[in-house]
Amino acid sequence: MALWAQMTPQLQYLPTQTLNELYPDTFPLDVRHYLASWIEEQRWENFDVDNMEQKPQARRLLDQMVHLLQEVAQHNPNVVERVKLQHISRNLSVFQPQPMQLVRTVRDILRKERHILQIPQGPPATNGTPQPAREDGKTDVDNLVLKVLEIQNCRQTLHQLQEDLNWEKQEIESIQGQNELDPQHSDQVARQTRIQQLEYNYSVCAKKRVQLLHEAVCALEQCQSCLILRIKSWRWEQHRATIGVHFDDNLGPLQTWCEQLLGVNGNLRQELMLVKRDHGGAEQFHTLQESLTHLLQTLIQSSLVVDKQPPQVIKTQSKFSTTVRYLLGEKMAPGKPVLLKAQIITEAQARNLGQQGVVPNENVGELINSTAILEHNTSSKSTCATFRNMSIRKIKRADRKGSESVTEEKFALLFTTEITITGCESPYSIQAISLPVVVIVHGSQEINAMATIIWDCAFSEPNRIPFIVPERVPWKQMCEALSSKFMSEVQTQRCLDGYNLHFLAQKIFDQPDISEDFSNMPVSWAQFNKEVLPGRNFTFWQWFEGVMDLTKKCLRDYWSEGLIFGFIGKQHLHVILQNKPNGTFLLRFSDSEIGGITIAYVVGGRKIQNIQPFTKKDLDSAGLGDRIRDINCITHVHPDLPKNDVFKKFFTGIILQVFIMWYIKYVFSLHRNQGIFSP
Repeated sequence: MALWAQMTPQLQYLPTQTLNELYPDTFPLDVRHYLASWIEEQRWENFDVDNMEQKPQARRLLDQMVHLLQEVAQHNPNVVERVKLQHISRNLSVFQPQPMQLVRTVRDILRKERHILQIPQGPPATNGTPQPAREDGKTDVDNLVLKVLEIQNCRQTLHQLQEDLNWEKQEIESIQGQNELDPQHSDQVARQTRIQQLEYNYSVCAKKRVQLLHEAVCALEQCQSCLILRIKSWRWEQHRATIGVHFDDNLGPLQTWCEQLLGVNGNLRQELMLVKRDHGGAEQFHTLQESLTHLLQTLIQSSLVVDKQPPQVIKTQSKFSTTVRYLLGEKMAPGKPVLLKAQIITEAQARNLGQQGVVPNENVGELINSTAILEHNTSSKSTCATFRNMSIRKIKRADRKGSESVTEEKFALLFTTEITITGCESPYSIQAISLPVVVIVHGSQEINAMATIIWDCAFSEPNRIPFIVPERVPWKQMCEALSSKFMSEVQTQRCLDGYNLHFLAQKIFDQPDISEDFSNMPVSWAQFNKEVLPGRNFTFWQWFEGVMDLTKKCLRDYWSEGLIFGFIGKQHLHVILQNKPNGTFLLRFSDSEIGGITIAYVVGGRKIQNIQPFTKKDLDSAGLGDRIRDINCITHVHPDLPKNDVFKKFFTGIILQVFIMWYIKYVFSLHRNQGIFSP
């Protein structure tokens, strides 16, 4: 499923029309997602779609696909997804009369996906990030290397032509002056002709050499632009990983790409120097030299990245670590160790960084252990500076506006150094900036500080001015962020379903009786984590974070297996339980308490009761499974499954409990009989 793993991050940047064309109604995106591994294991390219003898084989693939999709649907805990997948599996029957059409459809989809991954994607109109041509830029670099080889071959050909010219001119000088009757006269004419041909060949080859040099520099600019975009994209993906978005942190391909472009740049500068020697310092060569110098500087300065980010919420006086990697580390000039320095900067200072090499003068925070040496690791082939025991001793706050809290103030770590690259005369000042961080002085501020970080990671746009974020976002964007963060934090594959997200919308908008679609309704930062929820003393984020923490620490398996309904309003709760028999129950997160789970059950006909919420402290003393077992008034988990069948795997063994109690009593009585315990 390597192709799908690469394709998935790109989907959010594709226009809707492209997505619809890529995944038609007859083969929707859901099939590609849920059957990704199986689809990529099949040999679609081996089919000749016009060969009807392969029709039975195609039909077998269709039957397998339908069967697998039905299995996925059957085991999906999300009711909405389950029904949707069953519907899709039935719709695949459209291929039954012509199974070769399925082969053609899937084959074309896979081809288009590979094509998309090879084409640079420009920045979308809204909230997207530019994507590069390919992960490692191999094709472009290979073409560049071939161009350099062609230039070098031209140079060698010119050298050979020049030697041949020198020889012919020397020879013709020795026979000049003969008259036409002299037997050597015809040899003189032949040599004159050869000289003219050599001079013509030399002129053509010289022009080709210059033309190739122009083309190579232009190609280098384009290839390096793709590389810079990919580095920015890597940083953006690293940023989004905070809310659980998939992130491949492997920098190996980017390092190889950087090193190859540095080598190409060096070869082109050498070839340009030789061209200038042979043709003089023409203006066109001066322009090419400036371009190569600028490209070299940009490459050297863009190759410093924060490999392992510092914590995005940092408490003063607490240790933390971070790692900065230099992608051209193997090309650094030997000699004096390269020392990397870190300093903390404000949001305003981050905006004013501007040109590379500009370092803020004002010190806004005191960092301990703020220097580290760039060291090369031969086994991993990486050059990194690791700050292992860094801490912030004190921080200088900016003047806050209005009701702005200290937990809304964003800082960053700035890393600076000077690098000398082998083959370059002067050192280069380079810098890299971390993701935004919030600095706190007390643990009680952590949840609110994390809210600032979550909002920043979820809703900031690529290439923004540091660290601007929108004040309001559509609810559908909030849904994606909440579900992604929940899955990442809890470490589960089960996302928040439509029922959960609808209840969360009702809660944050304080509209419990509204059943309409909230997708495009704007939700503000204040609603997220500044204003307390109506009738409560906590904000939406504080409540949601409490649920995540409880689920992660006590309820992960219950949630992952679909045994917890989760977020549900009381109105919806009554709708789905009102006609159920007494003892029917479901598990829902507490609406009134941070970090609590409660049991709602049917009693006395249509009456719904809620048991006092269980918190982490409660569940540490006795697990949820045991508590469900011991509550006699609940018998069947919604819709109608006997609780002892569903939850038995979570019950603590009764026999073991009885044995432990017996053993304790036995040891106690034994010691009393031996007089160890005084009466």
